[in-house]
Amino acid sequence: MGMTNLSGHGKTASFRHGVHPVEHKDHTNRLAIERIPFVDEYVLPLAQHIGAPAIAAVRAGQEVLRGQLIAKPGGFVSTAVHSPVRGVVKAVELRPHPSGRKMPAVVIATDPYASQRDVFSKPPPFRELDHQETLRLIQEAGLVGLGGAAFPTHVKLKLPEGKKVRWVTVNGCECEPYLTCDHRVMLQRPESVIRGLRLFMELLNAESGYIGIEINKSDAIEALRKCASPDPSIHVVPLEVKYPQGAEKMLIDAIFHREIPSGKLPLDLEIVVQNVGTTSALAEFFDRGMPLIERVVTVNGSGIPRPGNYLVPVGTPIQAVLDHCGGLRPDTRQVIMGGPMMGMAQKNLDAPVIKGTSGLLALTTDPPDPGLEEPCIRCGRCLAACPIFLNPSRLATLVRNERTEELKTNHLADCFECASCSYVCPSRIPLVQLMRMGKAQIRRKEAAK
Repeated sequence: MGMTNLSGHGKTASFRHGVHPVEHKDHTNRLAIERIPFVDEYVLPLAQHIGAPAIAAVRAGQEVLRGQLIAKPGGFVSTAVHSPVRGVVKAVELRPHPSGRKMPAVVIATDPYASQRDVFSKPPPFRELDHQETLRLIQEAGLVGLGGAAFPTHVKLKLPEGKKVRWVTVNGCECEPYLTCDHRVMLQRPESVIRGLRLFMELLNAESGYIGIEINKSDAIEALRKCASPDPSIHVVPLEVKYPQGAEKMLIDAIFHREIPSGKLPLDLEIVVQNVGTTSALAEFFDRGMPLIERVVTVNGSGIPRPGNYLVPVGTPIQAVLDHCGGLRPDTRQVIMGGPMMGMAQKNLDAPVIKGTSGLLALTTDPPDPGLEEPCIRCGRCLAACPIFLNPSRLATLVRNERTEELKTNHLADCFECASCSYVCPSRIPLVQLMRMGKAQIRRKEAAK
């Protein structure tokens, strides 16, 4: 395939199109990960991942230990949930969810007298397990993609008949503005990232591993190269600072100079992509027996008095995390879970941090007023920004007119909602929201059939 020059003929590797939003990382990228104190109550939604929700395995009044399984996978595309603390189950009931709805959750009251020391089971004997048993343990450990999508990790590791993986790629781009949690994981836990990559390579019988990192994280590039040396099968690839460099399709384009065909997956190019936090979490599980009960979250934005990168137990209420960071400034207008480009505005701060929560942003500037939308001026900026070469303006018109068949022939399904089109639109047309509406229209039409 010609993998000798991964830097793109002497230039920093990247993809075509995309945008360059202001980074806003300076407030937190040099701040070490800090563990936040335990709080009185944790809310563990049963739906924290793509696929079927987990099924509660505890009842009200039951005592639980830190790391104990409290919900079993609800199917193959599902994963387990564990208690982040020692305490007592208060209830299994509907609670606010970051999606904006109320959803079933296990509510745990923390034991105020417990030390909350790790009480995980012995690390699984990786070398002694067959592949199916390993996947089952990864599913029961609750591992999911920590970049935001929360796709169950074991599903990516189960290859369909006739498929193989040559290259495991770790996504260390973190191209969303404000977020620095992945940066700090690479800097402070480089050994676990490299260890996790080697585990993924072994599980998939891959010949090489690649870690893509934007060049604004030069210290992380250096740390991982030092840890990987002198292993010739692991390559750390510097990438141009551009959004959405961390999207799977863009990352593969930048590193391998190959395009994923419409409707296909990285696996069709013999590639599997994992987030850097997920890669570290895999190593933590096989080295310490630690299930996914906590993650690093960046808390940032102009509404935060004390921004930073925090190790947060899954299930911690958003309000408790914000209180630890000094509370919200009085002029805060919006709290977003995730990054500003693809994150989700929160209407209820009682909703908890979940496995896919990479950041909590508090912004003091007013969000764009939808009433200020103006007619499209046919400037073509959305076409020049779209990293997968769609025509967002045309798709928006088709959505408004509910022309679902034409939406399909114009490849709406390929849109991964990066919001680059919305970011550059001078008419303030809510293009990415229209893309989501279009997908909903197609789903409704298919369901009606």
